Parts: sequence; structure tokens; C-alpha cells
Amino acid sequence: MRRRDFIRIAALTLLPPVVGLGRAGGARADGVDVNAILRDPDAPTFGDADGDVTIVAFLDYNCPYCKKSAPDLSRVVKEDGHIRLVYKDWPVLTEASVYGAQLALAAQYQGRYETVHDALMGIPGRRIDEKRMLEAVAASGVDLDRLMADLKAHITDIAALLKRNNAQAESLGLKGTPTYLVGPLLASTLDYASFRRAVAEARRRQAAGE
Repeated sequence: MRRRDFIRIAALTLLPPVVGLGRAGGARADGVDVNAILRDPDAPTFGDADGDVTIVAFLDYNCPYCKKSAPDLSRVVKEDGHIRLVYKDWPVLTEASVYGAQLALAAQYQGRYETVHDALMGIPGRRIDEKRMLEAVAASGVDLDRLMADLKAHITDIAALLKRNNAQAESLGLKGTPTYLVGPLLASTLDYASFRRAVAEARRRQAAGE
């Protein structure tokens, strides 16, 4: 995807079902590494590897709006069957958010990122502390001893990935979580119907070469 296509649309409104479209300022294009955002080999990626639409989700495990949107995002990806989903752990709300992101990324080494992701997103409320996060992860069925060993062994790589995610978010001018890049569209909190409309609009624009 060309850079101008990637950032062409600035926003979908926060208020479904109305989807408002705008344009990003030219300065925001500077420093955007599209390939790194879409194809970071260390970023957890799910759905259809050859999907015609990629959704990139910037999320924080202490973000209540991320938690609200999470089931609808998973449902859309599963039902559609042709969406490639890239998770960008972007812990910006609390120190515990960083710990949650580290736990999820450490679980990737045993192929259980989604399990931990879902467990953390399933904790109700906001400002969840590290203890509650660890309890939820332990109850999710992952090998907790291995996860903690992997976290210790790979902490430098995990920290580097979180740093890249933050740099990518800043290069796009993102202001908070959740933020979803849906093909060439940039959106915030979406529900199921809004995700479907965004995917349809992304396909339309991509087919039209916009």
C-alpha cells in the first residue's frame, strides 16, 4: 500500500452509526513507515494472512473503550474471513498497562498471545493493577511458568517492539486508544456495525485506487 493511500483518510467519527470522513494533513505523512506498521514481523498477526483488508489495532489493556470494541473486532474478523488483523500493544494509560502488554507479548512465544489478550481485555473496569492482570492471565490456561520465563528471556525484544509501536503511533499523530487502521481509514472506538462499514468502505476505496 502506498503511503498516500495509507493516510488518505484522517478519521471515522466516534459516534456510530454515522461515519464521517476527513483528510490527514500532509505533515502527518512525514516519517510514516507504512511497511513497518503493516508488516512488523514481531507484531501479533491473525486472521487471513492474505486478506484484502488489513486492520491494525492500537490498544491498551486499561482502556475501557478497547475492551468494549474487542469482541466486535474479533467477530468481524472471524465472520468476514478475508481480514488480516495486526495488534499493536500501545500501553499509554498506566504503568500496569505496560505490564499487561509485556504479558501478552511474552505469551506469543508459546503461541498464546490471543488467549492472554482476550483474558486481559475481559477484565472489567479501568486502572486494572498488575496483580489482577496476572491473576487473569493465570486463569486463562496458558503455561504461566513458561510465560514468565519467556518474559524474562525476551524482555529486551518485547521492550523494543513496544518502543516501535509507540514511534509508529506518534508518526501517525495518534492521540489515544483505541485506534484502528482499517485499510486506508483511521478510526477510533467502533462497534460491530461500524467495523463492517469501515471494512466495506476500505474495500471500496482500495478498489477505486483512492
